[in-house]
Amino acid sequence: MQQWLYLIVAIVFEVAGTTTMKFSDGFTKTIPSVVMFIFYILSLIALTYALKKIDMSMAYAVWAGVGTALITVVGIIFFKEPSSMLKIISIVLIIAGVVGLHLSGEIA
Repeated sequence: MQQWLYLIVAIVFEVAGTTTMKFSDGFTKTIPSVVMFIFYILSLIALTYALKKIDMSMAYAVWAGVGTALITVVGIIFFKEPSSMLKIISIVLIIAGVVGLHLSGEIA
């Protein structure tokens, strides 16, 4: 169960890193740029610990899929990015894909 906590932490740091990337303004702002790299390093460290017990295909799919869905939500809510029904359906499909991968590992 601890490996899933590491994966959640990895996702949170990855989303924080991507959000901070927006604030770095194309690496023109030093502090956000440095903080972004720190978040990504912490994310990869946590992901590495998660990979000790979780299959790589599962861990990476969850990390990338949930991270993508969350950063889309962050963009819509905090950066006022446009939202559409297609965008919302796409987020749901990402989450459904991650759940499907998880279930496929339990069924096999």
